[in-house]
Amino acid sequence: MAKKKDEKKAAKKIVKKTKPVKAKKIKEMVTKGNAYIYSTFNNTVVTLTDESGKVLSASSGGVVGFKGTRKSTPYAASRASEDAVNKSLKYGLKEVDVFVKGPGPGRQMAVKAIRSAGLKVTSLTDVTPIPHNGCRPKKRPRK
Repeated sequence: MAKKKDEKKAAKKIVKKTKPVKAKKIKEMVTKGNAYIYSTFNNTVVTLTDESGKVLSASSGGVVGFKGTRKSTPYAASRASEDAVNKSLKYGLKEVDVFVKGPGPGRQMAVKAIRSAGLKVTSLTDVTPIPHNGCRPKKRPRK
């Protein structure tokens, strides 16, 4: 009886499960896309997409390695945009339409860095939301 158990255990050890091999993904070559720069007082986020909106690469001041108040500097914004451009060059990106949003200090430097990293900027649009009358203000405190 002990031999039968040993034979079953030996049979289980020999059997190997093989995983199905996945086909390698083919990267689409994209020549024209969009660059979205979202600049706040604390950070700058740069996202590069194709024309349909699929994200090719993204980067920010924190991703590049800055922490704390240094994330909000124009230098961090330029490094973030250079990083995003370098990640997206493997897709064959050549020219972008730039959309800038927010009041942060890294707006202009991010656009300059995209241009200097090798992408052609075809248009530059400011899409910062502006309130048309906005929210109702807080009531005045009584004295």
